[in-house]
Amino acid sequence: MGVFSKYMRYREAGEQANVNNVAEFGEPARSLFTVSKVFSFHRHIDITDENGQVVYEANTKFPSLHDKTDVTDAQGEHVAHIERKLFTLHERHYVTMADGTAFEISNELFHLIKDITNIEGLGWQLRGNIAQLNFALYDRYDSVIAVISQKFISLHDKYCIDIYQPEHEHEIIAILVTLQHMVRDRSNASSFSSGSSSDN
Repeated sequence: MGVFSKYMRYREAGEQANVNNVAEFGEPARSLFTVSKVFSFHRHIDITDENGQVVYEANTKFPSLHDKTDVTDAQGEHVAHIERKLFTLHERHYVTMADGTAFEISNELFHLIKDITNIEGLGWQLRGNIAQLNFALYDRYDSVIAVISQKFISLHDKYCIDIYQPEHEHEIIAILVTLQHMVRDRSNASSFSSGSSSDN
């Protein structure tokens, strides 16, 4: 458990916060969990609380070249709209919040391994390591906003997010959903590339 708690910080609802997260950042103000079907053309993500109650949903239009995704809360109120920009050397997503706040999330294709993704428009940074399935979101003052962890092996795409600045919860959820899309797109592209190489 020690090795996994250090490197794989994912936890299920009802379990205690990861010991390393607590040691490094303290107890989170709130924790949320996501579940999405891995083998599904229509992307639907449920974001639940500690009790398994759905508090947000993300739905992606299919087919959609721009990966258009809308996030709503449990009451069906609009939270955010996310779109992917095509034909760019950087994987870039545009996010527009319900209150009109807009920002961009970008990363060089296939370079999501232990690097920094800037949240342009907010001055935040997402520092991640896809190999260890852990990501931390920091504000412009280098204070942690949230810690995101992915489950290592699962039939469903599962994430846990520990929130340390709950006043930014809506933006955090939008970034979380975008991150899931980026990681999944990278995995799909890698699988396609491997398949193409094996055919040659």
